Amino acid sequence: SEEEKEKKKKKKKGGGGEGEEVEEEEPDESMLDWWSKYFASIETMKEQLRQQEAAAAEAEEKEEMEIAEGSKGQGKNKEKSKAPKDDKKKKQQSAPELPEKKNKPKIDELKVFNKELETEFDNFEDWLHTFNLLRGKIGDNDDNATEEERIVGRFKGSMCVYKVPLPDDITKEAGYDPNFGMFQGIPSNDPINVLVRVYIVRATDLHPADINGKADPYIAIKLGKTDIKDKENYISKQLNPVFGKSFDIEATFPMESMLTVAVYDWDLVGTDDLIGETKIDLENRYYSKHRATCGVSQTYSIHGYNTWRDPMKPSQILSKLCKEGKVDGPHFGPGGRVKVANRVFTGPTEIEDENGQKKQTDEHLALTVLRHWEDIPRAGCKLVPEHVETRPLLNPDKPGIEQ
Repeated sequence: SEEEKEKKKKKKKGGGGEGEEVEEEEPDESMLDWWSKYFASIETMKEQLRQQEAAAAEAEEKEEMEIAEGSKGQGKNKEKSKAPKDDKKKKQQSAPELPEKKNKPKIDELKVFNKELETEFDNFEDWLHTFNLLRGKIGDNDDNATEEERIVGRFKGSMCVYKVPLPDDITKEAGYDPNFGMFQGIPSNDPINVLVRVYIVRATDLHPADINGKADPYIAIKLGKTDIKDKENYISKQLNPVFGKSFDIEATFPMESMLTVAVYDWDLVGTDDLIGETKIDLENRYYSKHRATCGVSQTYSIHGYNTWRDPMKPSQILSKLCKEGKVDGPHFGPGGRVKVANRVFTGPTEIEDENGQKKQTDEHLALTVLRHWEDIPRAGCKLVPEHVETRPLLNPDKPGIEQ
């Protein structure tokens, strides 16, 4: 695909010559695309992992020196299990370190999570908790049914028990008088139509499905009545396929809120085998106060590889958050200042369009507040950044084993 070609070019460009000094020039804006951003971000993630592991190893060594022989064995074991992971990461992309560093600040990055987004944000259960409703076991034949097979629905709810009369600090925390009911912030129960856009970047270390130790993976997506099988675009004999695809699906909450993304192995004869799948509760993301709809990017740009992709501009998002959280603001003042609650933020106030024309804007300022929303008292919390998440693919036939 086009994107892959782009990517190969990128790799060649990055990998071209460790000794040459030519690499120093700034990357040309027009040459950059989302993949440049992604690869720069991956490097950053690896660097962080390396540092974490180095720090852990150092702490462990120190501990080993202090502790007697007995626990030394355990420490070594731990270290061993860590090392291979790092090796694998290094092998995947051994781009030369030097030129990379020089370009670092010039390419905008996104956050690459090496796990599911949910683990970073408490499962997005800040709003509701999800409980599976199970079918009862009748007779013996159901005894060996897995919990997954017995699920007949999901109950979402929140339970709060309060001592009456309510203490003052609760009133403070809620931002309104809770004696009139605690459920004022809850969205209405009407069905709501959404457009879901799924970007699938790549899969790594897939479980081989064929005798030759390879697989021919393709993507399948399911949400409500929508069932997409991207069979004709399977990637031949590859356990680390780069898909680089996006899919648009219309859905209605709460009826259609569980998205399944699966990777299948294409077979010429017989049926295609499921390699693994992952399920995502979109409704929890949509309603979460962490705003997990479209991540907040680092900068606001109206053209180029970094164009703002959220349907709402930063200033609109900020106004909405302030209104919903009963927060005073935003008040934009002269000299690139904005006041929200009792905090003042500063930032640039000009933006350039494609032709280099400058105009005044509050968007950069609004974005600065959004990126520090957790500093806002009472209503603040960390907002989901622009990101790529990594999710394990699981297969019901092999429970608990990542595919």
